[in-house]
Amino acid sequence: MSKPKVLKDYSKLTDEMQERLKLFYPNGFSEFLIRFVDREGKNVSALPYETEDKYYMIRMTNLEAQKIIKDDTDYDDDGNLKDDIKDDYEDKYTDLDTMRVGSGRKSDEDEDYD
Repeated sequence: MSKPKVLKDYSKLTDEMQERLKLFYPNGFSEFLIRFVDREGKNVSALPYETEDKYYMIRMTNLEAQKIIKDDTDYDDDGNLKDDIKDDYEDKYTDLDTMRVGSGRKSDEDEDYD
């Protein structure tokens, strides 16, 4: 059985999921964005992120991805996650290898994309 696929805006993610994304992409998001056509036929760019329960596509443009990193105090001026922040998040999320986020239940804000 395949995992549910969810399209979600970065701004609607929980703090926990944003922190886990930072650990998974410590050098920024923009170079990892992929493009696809959603079920409405619209072109979408998004950041892929897989958990134990779901396959997420975090919707953002390249400019939005760069702005998120630039405006986030967890990142240094070069766009890299600060070492002390990275250490804190690694301690907080010791199960990072499983990439498990949340309960696996679909939120009212989750949007299927396939």
